[in-house]
Amino acid sequence: MRTITYRDALREAISEEMRRDERVYILGEDIAGYGGTYSVTKGLFEDFGEKRVRDTPLAEEVIIGTALGSALTGLRPIAELMTMNFSLLASDQIVNSAAKFRYMFGGQPSLPLVIRMPAGGGAQRGAQHSQTLESWFAHVPGLKVVMPATPYDAKGMLKTAIRDDDPVLFIEHELLYSVKGEVPDEAEEYTVPLNRGIVRREGSDISIVTFSRMVHISLQAAEELAKDGIAAEVIDIRSIRPVDLDLILESVRKTNRVVIAEEGWKYFGTGQGLAAMIYEHGFDWLDAPIQHVTGKDVPMPYSKILERAALPTRDDVVAAVRAIVPQRAAAAAR
Repeated sequence: MRTITYRDALREAISEEMRRDERVYILGEDIAGYGGTYSVTKGLFEDFGEKRVRDTPLAEEVIIGTALGSALTGLRPIAELMTMNFSLLASDQIVNSAAKFRYMFGGQPSLPLVIRMPAGGGAQRGAQHSQTLESWFAHVPGLKVVMPATPYDAKGMLKTAIRDDDPVLFIEHELLYSVKGEVPDEAEEYTVPLNRGIVRREGSDISIVTFSRMVHISLQAAEELAKDGIAAEVIDIRSIRPVDLDLILESVRKTNRVVIAEEGWKYFGTGQGLAAMIYEHGFDWLDAPIQHVTGKDVPMPYSKILERAALPTRDDVVAAVRAIVPQRAAAAAR
């Protein structure tokens, strides 16, 4: 194992899959000479040339439309969008074409399309560049939506996504690109499934269900709670659609309490969907109402101070846990 950044893990996955399968190519804005907005594709142009690393116009409809057509005709495109916020400009191709073609044509065509998109707040990108819109797309049958939190998962899940015969939205939080983590040596082949979550920390008192950057914040909260004798289990669902409900319910059956932590807005978001599924399938195991930690219900402010106030924190997760583990909180106060 070696320690590399999330960014480098993604680059390795793309490079390895392009070497493995000549049908794989990547397209997007400034991904060739410039190396992409977050330097994920740096060096790929020199290795594979302009035929397989293709710069595009600043037009998301063109990027996804081109990728969609080439996927239908036998290639395996990786489409990079500069930010998830711009995916709305290509929402017709994603929702009405990519998600539905296999169904509408009786399962005849495969559609091996990966759409990579940075998302999330915390870097002062303002209201139009800081959104996490995974729940919008996860609502649509026919799409797979994943949000890896670690370099290990970023590489393994991207390799799996590229090999998948269905469209995959691969969402990368902007603040994770420089996060470091252990990844197997390049010579060691590995993949990570797109339909399985993982227990990041074992616990017996409460289940914190989370994903993407909030995994790291939830782990910090679990460390803080441990000082008060509260053993929090942290579940990284990794995939938004399909979601590993069995893993979540297994944890709920053990802890009997749940906090869901996400960066996005509360109303009709990913967390509310998860809460509904837990209530539907695991209500009898719950000893307290599910708590929900989210970003504030406002457009993301540009001001650093206001942006920080709009995003969920470690202390928010800690407070949510203590709200439904009262006996432990009382003992800590004494």
